[in-house]
Amino acid sequence: MTHADPLHNLGVRLSAGVGELRVWSQNAEAMDLCIFDTTDPNWIVKTVPMTRDADNVWSGRSRTLAAGRHYGIRVSGPASPTNSFHPEKTMVEPYSRGLVRVGPEQWQSSVVDDAFDWAGSVKPKIALDHTVVYEAHVRGISKLNPAIPADLRGTYAGLAHEATIGYLKELGVTTVELLPVQAFVSEQRLLKQGLTNYWGYNTFNFFTPHADYATMASQSAGPEAVLREFKGMVKLLHEAGLEVILDVVYNHTAEEGPGGPASSLRGIDNATYYRQNDAGGYVDVTGCGNTLNVSNEVPRRLVLDSLKYWANDVQIDGFRFDLAATLSRGDNVEFQRDHPLIKSIQSDPELAGVKLIAEPWDVGMGGWQTGNFPDGWTEWNDRYRDRMRSFWLTDIAAARDGHSGSGIGRFATRLAGSANTFSMERGPLASLNFITAHDGFTMADLTAYNVKHNVGNGESNRDGTDSNNSFNHGAEGPTRDRGILATRRKAMRNLLGTLLLSAGIPMLTAGDEFGRSQRGNNNAYCHDSELTWLNWDLDDWQVDLHRVTRKLLQLRRENPALRPVWFGRSGETTLSASEMDWYNIEGKSMSEENWHSPKERTLQYLAASTPEFEEFNRILLIVQGRERDVTVTLPEHAGVSSYTLLWDSSHDDLSDAVIEHIPGTRLLVPGASMQLFRAS
Repeated sequence: MTHADPLHNLGVRLSAGVGELRVWSQNAEAMDLCIFDTTDPNWIVKTVPMTRDADNVWSGRSRTLAAGRHYGIRVSGPASPTNSFHPEKTMVEPYSRGLVRVGPEQWQSSVVDDAFDWAGSVKPKIALDHTVVYEAHVRGISKLNPAIPADLRGTYAGLAHEATIGYLKELGVTTVELLPVQAFVSEQRLLKQGLTNYWGYNTFNFFTPHADYATMASQSAGPEAVLREFKGMVKLLHEAGLEVILDVVYNHTAEEGPGGPASSLRGIDNATYYRQNDAGGYVDVTGCGNTLNVSNEVPRRLVLDSLKYWANDVQIDGFRFDLAATLSRGDNVEFQRDHPLIKSIQSDPELAGVKLIAEPWDVGMGGWQTGNFPDGWTEWNDRYRDRMRSFWLTDIAAARDGHSGSGIGRFATRLAGSANTFSMERGPLASLNFITAHDGFTMADLTAYNVKHNVGNGESNRDGTDSNNSFNHGAEGPTRDRGILATRRKAMRNLLGTLLLSAGIPMLTAGDEFGRSQRGNNNAYCHDSELTWLNWDLDDWQVDLHRVTRKLLQLRRENPALRPVWFGRSGETTLSASEMDWYNIEGKSMSEENWHSPKERTLQYLAASTPEFEEFNRILLIVQGRERDVTVTLPEHAGVSSYTLLWDSSHDDLSDAVIEHIPGTRLLVPGASMQLFRAS
């Protein structure tokens, strides 16, 4: 009798002392379960011929298939342009909860006992409007931290160490987004160059934590210990009130192009799992050699089952989907806003409450889809990134050469939540705002380099984007010129202030809070070294910048007018929106000419919350985008009798500043700076 769900319980299940493996393949003609000796990876102690049911699920049972046992499958099938069977090789089973490396490019699956005592730990469930994402690398965040024991640095346990957690809590972020931690390998090309895939966007298996990020003790103890260390990390972060989001790569796998290694999906059912044309050529919209064919139910189910495993068994709070446009392509390889996989991820009850973040593009035709994902999704907003960089960096560089910048209008649109990109129904929280990410210049490097310096990547400086919207302020790279250094540091404060005071969900890249540099490398994916690890030995100016970042995060928490849930509607009061008024340099309402003139570089943004869950709050943000000082008249507005200065990007502190001002005051505002006031 066929089970109501033909794809139920794929992978290994243990029951009454018997292990059963279930693997789907439509095109295979035979499949064997191979169980290995635990000490000799070349010795198959038992071979179990697997049987196929009416739904193309192959199954095999054995008492030898028990916790701690290594296993694999050997699959044979017809030769054809779209198939790639290798019956002489042992394939990794796609639902493996554990992996063991048995050779330079050889892996075996491992049965794990995944029991874990969560001891009452629960997900923090931080509301989106209170969420501040901190994008970090498991190894990079703690590898050089002297406050962490040497054997824990660069590991899951190092991220969960009290020194790391204490730092994140003091900084004021709420949610740690980890670069890929699902088991991955380095591409063949990198290995030949003696390099490594540090970022991890080359997934080998969708269910297994990357073992190299575990402590040596856990690695030596095996996959069960690696999984326990990972869960222990999540548990400790949750107990501290911090969420964990995983950057997940479901758009392609480490099997690369047709000439790449056959290690799992390719050798099980190449024709089903990967997008191909009739001649067997891969339809690659990822730029990584292959594309998972989520038009087919079986690969879709693999992705969904993986997400539900991490969200429930491992208690992960959310996911950032790499090249999410790829996961939204239908049979004709065109983007579908209502793609079955995207809808299923959003609606599956086992994923209820999970944060969903899309990188809304890939490299295929029609691959740029920012703003086009459905309700319930937040998207990386590259338009925000580019506009804010341009306003504070390349526009100022152009002005030095006598050219006009881009004006204030498009800056204001992004500051207020990008209503021209995200629908009224989705609101500003659909926008994941970022100035930098793992991919590209660090914030410090944005202010210090006009061009990329990627020679160390082994591709003659051809890799990495040339569109950085950066400005070196008069010298390329390191300099001792105090004027240039002071201007760069103010630019960083402006960029941080813009990011953390904008409507939407901010994402801070690890190290930007204290000005980390990668020496101008804007594509450091292949460097697992001090170039990419956070250096915790800070100079005085870095300590100052770190303090500024903490202050900005505190101000964001304390002022709900900065973090609206919805866009306001003209003439209406919308709860949890912000009522926004815009004034020019003279304290008058912005005119059409003010909005569209490239010469207009000064803006006063008055935002009042419409309370639903928090106390009423109103702020005034002054943005001054010219390098010369200007005089601003503070706006007069009903219900506002005073402005209290909370932060000024032109100064490291406010100890000598005049704090209290009344409407109508003429205020000297330093060049290229921002000021935040509480209006009362």
